[in-house]
Amino acid sequence: MRELLHHHFKFFLFCTLAAIGLRLIFIFKFPVLQGDTFVYGDIAKNWLLHGVYGLTNDGVAQATYIRLPGYPTFLAILFKIFGMEHYNSAMFTQVLVDLGTCFVVSALALEITRAQDFAAQDASRAERPALIAFLLTALCPFLANFVATPLTETWAIFFTTLTLYFAVKGLRSLFHGSPGYWKWWLGSGFALGAGLLFRPDTGIVLAMAGAVLLPLLFKFPKRTLVSGLLTLVAVMVMLTPWTVRNWRTMGHFEPLAPRYANDPGEFVSTGFYHWLKTWVVDYISVYNVEWHVDGEKIDMADLPPRACDSQQECAQTETLVDSYNDGLTLSPEIDAQFNELAQQRIRRHPFRYYVWLPALRITDMWLRPRVDMLPLDIDWWRIDDNGWDSWIAIGLGALNLVLILLALIGMLRVWPHHWISAPSLIFALLVGFVVLRSLFLGTLENPEPRYTLECYPVVLAFAGVAFVRKKPLTQG
Repeated sequence: MRELLHHHFKFFLFCTLAAIGLRLIFIFKFPVLQGDTFVYGDIAKNWLLHGVYGLTNDGVAQATYIRLPGYPTFLAILFKIFGMEHYNSAMFTQVLVDLGTCFVVSALALEITRAQDFAAQDASRAERPALIAFLLTALCPFLANFVATPLTETWAIFFTTLTLYFAVKGLRSLFHGSPGYWKWWLGSGFALGAGLLFRPDTGIVLAMAGAVLLPLLFKFPKRTLVSGLLTLVAVMVMLTPWTVRNWRTMGHFEPLAPRYANDPGEFVSTGFYHWLKTWVVDYISVYNVEWHVDGEKIDMADLPPRACDSQQECAQTETLVDSYNDGLTLSPEIDAQFNELAQQRIRRHPFRYYVWLPALRITDMWLRPRVDMLPLDIDWWRIDDNGWDSWIAIGLGALNLVLILLALIGMLRVWPHHWISAPSLIFALLVGFVVLRSLFLGTLENPEPRYTLECYPVVLAFAGVAFVRKKPLTQG
């Protein structure tokens, strides 16, 4: 990568300046400070002012473990330096973090192509994919958009990319017996552990890395065992302080964060979430229904036809919604009735619940225009009502589709021809991570497009690989 930077210094310089400019536009024109931003900020302030990792409740800081410590630690450091609630400093720092992602994606594309025979014959052929991957990442509005909101996405994307890059280097080194192969796996473990301190779903990388290492146990047992153990040890080292704190302070063994972001003894409306999973497939349903609970009314008109299978069920659903709307609180009794309704729907249509709806949620998260953090109407398809907002959203959706198609072309360019080889294992790790994460996201009741962004470094790296030259250049 250093040689690539040296040979194409001007290219990287201009692309980096363009990347900074794009991210500054988002920060100055489209900053988003809401919701979880202030949850993280409250934890950071209480930690600094009262020595309590917790949330303010009736003016008192109460210990919590509903959020992992990575982002509150980041904010606490910045608040200490620049002053309390200085969220601009977080956004400007995230510009640098996202630039780091651009370079790692470029390095990842370089490794993908270098692992191929056609790249080995002419090393310069690996350069163009790496350069294009850097350009695409630098100018990707979907990554740049999240720099302008103090949330975990930018950091989670960076550490996921770094983990995958170290794992790819580790696979090549392990397979070829390089003396320092273990260093890459140790680095991958520490990067993964750091990512887990920001978002718990980063751990999907660990599952995929384990799956890829498993067949190598029979080919290189010692090196594979060392690689796997070092990765696990590094992850455990990163998570141990947080786990011990939760055990001592909260009285629970919790190495990450609770699934529904609840503290011990806090009621969780699992029945309502269960019901949502029987019909929710798109982001607008999350926005119009799920996020209204508690505190806002649910409008039956916002429920699509698939939320009811019959007139009787629609009447039952409306009764439950009215019960909630009366007090704007989802009580355990109402929640239990939502759960019973969900069970009835699942018994009638198990295929829909377990296969069809998850597939639709995955499709929606991958293909929906990523406008959830922009001042655009989320019902972008209503062109007559939204005017230019709709056309901007359609343009972003088209760009998203182009990048995905380029990534698919890139995958076909380096499609593995041997079952157990360095190129095939690298391919399996990267593509398997995207597939496994997508399947996981399909199980959620809140399909938000931002959840696929951690896969985007792989998409952008393969999009760069789409431009590799597989045939030798004719001379003369």
